[in-house]
Amino acid sequence: MRRAIILAVFLALGAVVLLAPWPMFSPAGGEREVLVRARQYAYDPGVIRVPKGARVTLVLESEDVTHGLYLDGYDIDLATAPGRRVRTSFVADRPGMFRMRCSKVCGTLHPFMLGELVVEPNTPLWRSVALALLAAAGAVTYLAVGRRGTRGREAA
Repeated sequence: MRRAIILAVFLALGAVVLLAPWPMFSPAGGEREVLVRARQYAYDPGVIRVPKGARVTLVLESEDVTHGLYLDGYDIDLATAPGRRVRTSFVADRPGMFRMRCSKVCGTLHPFMLGELVVEPNTPLWRSVALALLAAAGAVTYLAVGRRGTRGREAA
């Protein structure tokens, strides 16, 4: 009976570790290079996801006419002509969603040429560490309760 209760408690704690929101601290996110292809009236990819702390290199390439890419919140403004590539690097140090928009008039639907940079907190590492520690503590507790119960039966 005790083992069942302990198992249920540790399973519940594991669910909390997996589902609960984490504070916004995180280690550096490494380096990412993203090729963004611009064509009338879209970016490919339209949504870029990076972990907080990552050093991001954006490479902008135009497929048809002159395009630009302005990244709100980071004051990055790139412009390129067809067949050419331009690049810039920055550290994605603020979690959130940041709008990418074309900064060069590229046609009638130019105002609708939008994209998004999503900077996510880097929580998978911390969740993995917490689950590993929880599993180790649960195994030790589970085994300790089992031994205690066996000793009690032998004495009787």
